[in-house]
Amino acid sequence: MRILYDSKQTMYKFPFGPLVPGQSCTLNVHVPATVRASRITCILNRDGDSSSRNILLERKQRQGPYDIFCGEFSIPSPGLFFYYFFVDNSDGGFRLFKQGDDTNMEAGDLWQLSCIPRDFHTPDWAKGATYYQIFPDRFHRAGFCDLTGKLRPYTLHQYWYEDVHWQPTEQGIVLNNDFYGGNFQGITEKMDYIASLGTTILYLNPITKGFSSHRYDTGDYKTPDPMLGTEADFTRMCQAAHDRGIRVILDGVFSHTGSNSLYFNRDGAFGTGGACQDPDSPYRSWYTFYQWPDVYHCWWNFDTLPTVNKMESSFLEYIITGEDSVVAHWLRLGADGYRLDVADELPDEFIQMLRRRAHEIKPDALILGEVWEDASNKCAYGQRRGYFTQGELDAVMNYPFRTAIINYVRGIDGGKGLKDTVMSIVENYPAEVVLCNMNMLGTHDTPRILTALVDDFQGSREEQSKRHLTRNQMDVAIDRLLTASFLQYTLPGSPCLYYGDEAGMEGYRDPFNRRPFPWGQEDKELQAHFRRLGQLRKRYEAFRLGDIHFCKAQDKHLAFSRSYRGKTYFVYCNRSGDAWEIPFGQPIFGYNLQILAPDCLTIGPRGFCITEG
Repeated sequence: MRILYDSKQTMYKFPFGPLVPGQSCTLNVHVPATVRASRITCILNRDGDSSSRNILLERKQRQGPYDIFCGEFSIPSPGLFFYYFFVDNSDGGFRLFKQGDDTNMEAGDLWQLSCIPRDFHTPDWAKGATYYQIFPDRFHRAGFCDLTGKLRPYTLHQYWYEDVHWQPTEQGIVLNNDFYGGNFQGITEKMDYIASLGTTILYLNPITKGFSSHRYDTGDYKTPDPMLGTEADFTRMCQAAHDRGIRVILDGVFSHTGSNSLYFNRDGAFGTGGACQDPDSPYRSWYTFYQWPDVYHCWWNFDTLPTVNKMESSFLEYIITGEDSVVAHWLRLGADGYRLDVADELPDEFIQMLRRRAHEIKPDALILGEVWEDASNKCAYGQRRGYFTQGELDAVMNYPFRTAIINYVRGIDGGKGLKDTVMSIVENYPAEVVLCNMNMLGTHDTPRILTALVDDFQGSREEQSKRHLTRNQMDVAIDRLLTASFLQYTLPGSPCLYYGDEAGMEGYRDPFNRRPFPWGQEDKELQAHFRRLGQLRKRYEAFRLGDIHFCKAQDKHLAFSRSYRGKTYFVYCNRSGDAWEIPFGQPIFGYNLQILAPDCLTIGPRGFCITEG
């Protein structure tokens, strides 16, 4: 018999997940009587503090062959904590650590416990939302845009379905300056389509003036790119979204600007000013020059992306605190929040200030961060981040879920890995953050999900430009995507659909994952599948707001429940090669499902379903 303690089960730790200051927490450890334990001490360490706190667990009762040791404590202030146990017995005692969902003597990991600010809450409208992500230049083109002021040089594709430019210049530089002309008016015209997918949040990649088609090389924070349209066009687009119950969040790129910008102006496109043109420029202090004007600190050594000094007072005023700061400017024009690009590179103080300022303007503004790992214990540049313990982010991009889902549908994992990933995030994150997390399968930074599900090709850009999925690969990819998206839309959080994934787009990493939307050439069956998923979430609150409990996660069989306000639904996935008979329930959604008798429900190979409990 083993010592039993699982922080994910409330019979051992109550309450589940993070605490708030002053909240009572109870720990119960079940020890076989044969161990002859006299007491147990929980050694609790605040991250970054060398001292520890000892919490005594005393023997309270005997249950069968187990002695139950119980202790209670609270934490006075927010922070990140780690703990293990010391078991005293007649032999002197031993330490108890974590090993998966089990315990392990003298070796293993520490358990994690977060204490979050009591007043930290996320916007109600973002809980259990359904996102649609648009790369603005590549979604839809409509009307006319005045290109006066467009940063040059650039090329404009005359034909919507021409392939993206990937070839480098003679100097070996990929300029990313080819455009298709997608714009605000085009998005507005397609708002009914966006709404038909169940969308409640529209997330746009950068929209401000920039040299490149991705616009992460900001040229002017307060001016929309001329190719996208005007501020009035942006406001009309936001109003069209709001009229359909859709909020709009923008990409906040605050770790760097473009070298070709109003602020840096390396190429002189903005006249004679700018930190690279004028040593007395008001923007000079935004940047770090090692040898002015040619040698400076830049983002990941891309000299077109000079890094900014985020805590420099004039930068903070311009971006956050000023009356017409960048944050205030776009929120007042109609935006409802921000996704913070490379949040790891923004100081905690910067994010805190941005969130406070956003809430001054819109109390329910959403602040979401680009974080690729578990954000609850993230370390970046040698520092532990306080995304949740300091109440900074309402949500993050949930890449751990993406990896776990892909591994499951590709057969790399039989189900346990997905369960462990999901429950780890659900345990480590504040409950309100879990509901708002952006659960995506494809993004502008990853291969198209259809490609990622079947092809790991790592060849050159030229090879990738010519390589497409075979008919057989496409069939396999779609089959896997049906299950992957089903999980994406039924697991806790807010699913995010990357434009065109629902239409059957394929492609490797940038720029091949950023091709124009294939209007008129969509995979209609796949579109219909995503519409059904979107409507499923709108109809059933449990999938937006409910708790999760796993019933099975092995042998490629996956089963879990989602419960909310007395209603429970069971979710089943079968990625095995055999039929799987499941407990009978009234099916409300399914694929490859058979009712063989009044009380016999079977999911065929690679099938899935939801039943009502």
